[in-house]
Amino acid sequence: MNAGERSNAIERYRQGPAALRAAWESSPPDARQWRPRPGDWTVHEIVAHCADSEVNAYTRIRMLMAEQNPPIVGYDQDVWASRFDYHARPVDSALALVEATRAHTSELLTVFTDEDWTRAGIHSERGPYSAEDWLLDYSEHLHEHVRQIEVLVSAWAARASTP
Repeated sequence: MNAGERSNAIERYRQGPAALRAAWESSPPDARQWRPRPGDWTVHEIVAHCADSEVNAYTRIRMLMAEQNPPIVGYDQDVWASRFDYHARPVDSALALVEATRAHTSELLTVFTDEDWTRAGIHSERGPYSAEDWLLDYSEHLHEHVRQIEVLVSAWAARASTP
């Protein structure tokens, strides 16, 4: 990535929380708890997942920048969703956590040098994992879940309108 591409990715990263909040707020209340099939996540669970993911992301970029060749530990998001009963977690605090961690990290991302972006660790599932890999992943993560919410709400609406 060149500096311009990184700048665009950082801006995309910054925009994620507003997009997630807008997706939540535009979801009809009945659609937020709808599960299309067993094992699929609801809109509510997606937002709860985003909060846990952001805490992991927050720690990962700091480990990559502060430690030499740090371990980056993967996790099973479905186990977390079940173990922490995402459906019962409050959405307001999840959205606030996403917004706060992204705001705090966004500022940090702007001070990294070209050399900093090459710093890397070893991801337990993916192998070598650099700060730039982190940026590519997390600049799109919330936007991917926004699209997931939009698809889910559309499926809910289509189901609800079918006689």
